[in-house]
Order: sequence, then C-alpha cells, then structure tokens
Amino acid sequence: MPYTKRKLQIWETIFEIPHLREIIRRTEAEAGQDSFWDQNAQIQGTFSQLMRQKSIVEDYEALCRLREDVQTCFELLQEGPDAELEAEVQRDFKRLVKTVDTMETKSLLSGQYDTSACFFSLNSGAGGTDAQDWTEILLRLYLRWFESKGFSATMVDQTPGDEAGIKSVTILVKGQYAYGLLKNEIGVHRLVRISPFNANGKRQTSFAAVDVVPEFANEADQLEIDPKELRIDTFRSSGAGGQHVNKTDSAVRVTHIPTGLVAQSQHSRSQISNRETALSILKARLLQRMVAEQKQRLDELRGNVSDISWGNQIRSYVFHPYKLVKDLRTDFEVTDLNGVLDGDYLDDFIHHQLLNQRQENKR
Repeated sequence: MPYTKRKLQIWETIFEIPHLREIIRRTEAEAGQDSFWDQNAQIQGTFSQLMRQKSIVEDYEALCRLREDVQTCFELLQEGPDAELEAEVQRDFKRLVKTVDTMETKSLLSGQYDTSACFFSLNSGAGGTDAQDWTEILLRLYLRWFESKGFSATMVDQTPGDEAGIKSVTILVKGQYAYGLLKNEIGVHRLVRISPFNANGKRQTSFAAVDVVPEFANEADQLEIDPKELRIDTFRSSGAGGQHVNKTDSAVRVTHIPTGLVAQSQHSRSQISNRETALSILKARLLQRMVAEQKQRLDELRGNVSDISWGNQIRSYVFHPYKLVKDLRTDFEVTDLNGVLDGDYLDDFIHHQLLNQRQENKR
C-alpha cells in the first residue's frame, strides 16, 4: 500500500496534523473556562473553526485505520485463498481509494471562503424550451449530489419554464466546504441531444449556467445598506406551494439601484421571511463584488461573466450521437451518462479541476 502511505505522509504535512491536535486541545481547554464565554462576538467563529479542525483530524485518523485494516486483510490473503475475505478487501480498497481522493480534495481547498455555505444558482440560456428542460435536469443532478454529501439544500427561488423545465433556481446550500467544492462548477454547461420538444426529432444544443456565491454570513451582518438605495417589489409566487402562495404577493424582489444587482425569494409564504432571504442574497452578491474590486479576484470568486451560449461552456454533455460528458478545462470525461446525471461523478469532475488549478498556480 505504498500509494496511500505516501498520501498520508503528504497530508500530515499539509494539514499539520500534530499542530492541529494541539490547537484543538488548547481551544477545548479554553472553552472550559468561564472567561471564554464572555467573548460573545468570537464564540461562533471559534467553534466553527474548531469543528473544521476536528473534522480534518478525524478524517485523517479514519483513513489511517482503514488503510491498516486493508493492509491486514491483504496479508491474510497471502496465507491462502478466501473468497469472502477477498470480496471484503475489494470493497474496503474501493472505499479507501474514494476516501483518499476526498482527503486530497480537502487539501486543495484553502481559499478564504471555501468552508462557507453558499447560494447556488442555475439559469437557462440559449435553447428555448430545451434549455429550460436541461436546467431542470441539472437541478436534479445537483440535488442528488447535495444529498449524497449530506448538505442541506433550501430552495430560495424558482421560476418555472414556459412549457417545461425551469428558467432559474437559487438554493442555499449548507455543508462542509460547500462553496469550495461548488465554485468549480461556475460556468456554462452545454447539452447536445435529440430534442423531445421537436416533432422532427432533430438534434438540439442547449445551455444552462451555474453561479455560486459564498454566504458571507459574518460579513453580511456588518454590511449596512442605505434603504434609499433599494427598490423592493412584491409579486405572486410562480412555483408550487398551494393556493396561499400563488394568490398573494408573498414573493419579494430586491434591487440595489447603484449596482443593478437583483435578488429575489419566494420560498416562504411570509413576505417578511422572503424579504430577509432576498436581502441576504443581495448582501452576499454585494460583498462578492466588493471583494473582487478591492482584491482584483473576480475570476477566483465568481468566474468570468459571459453569455450562456456557444463558446463559453466549461462542460459538454452529449446524449447523441454518442454518450460522453467531458470537462473542457481538464479533458476529464465519462461515458456513463446515467451515472453523471445521478450525480455519481461530480466529485471526480471537481477533483480533477482542483488538481488542474494547482498545476496552473505552479506555472
């Protein structure tokens, strides 16, 4: 098992495991002191950091134990054939390789907001009804992936398509490294297939775009916006939710007049709740723009703003005349179309892009 042993040694250095253990020990000891609880403003941030540090150490220790178990089983197999044990080793080894990749992915996520929750958005582009249907297919893909990662996904806003699918959707995603992982999905996703909406059965190319914004929870609390700079509109919710949602002006759209940034929410039957959610999204987008302008990191935090059409895609999903999903940044490709649409390969696409970014940073 030289591969995993080498990886463990690398991660112990990258994450500074012994140092992290000492930091965790000191923080937990301080939390046991009465004076610690007097620092109310710092408690949330301290515990958030503590949980992240403990997660890294626990993942590392679990991987060490798994590697030892697999190594022991390998040694037992050397003594003689055992079909049951061999099957167990194969299962554990696959799990070990997957855990190895997960740990490596975490080692590549060191951005300022990588551990944050995020607002995840999908918007249909060129392609008419096919594009709106494609946007809904992508939504299913990501929702299945959120579930597999144990992320919570709260639907904030959704606009249905004219005939099928959806025009746009925004989801608040909470989970460990939610923004760090999803930021690599920012961009245009292209679909090529025989259109189910074309009576002549012609091949159709459609586009949908992914956008991801960090939640900026702590910074947003401190950001003050002059009410005179806001235009707040209410309208009837267009999605599902019963008669009350559809017959009252509970949905809220907030526009920041100086920048033209817009955010809306219709997830709740309460206009007040939707207003608060829309303001949270708007603050996140404003903060993101401020960070980009001040630190000149627009490409890092949001990606290039481009048309949702030809020439701007990051990933191509071909259903016809062959089946292939290819990331155009890394050339990583998968032919298991159903697996991709079930979210089974999204970790692989993200992992390869993170490795690609690391190589580009070294140049």
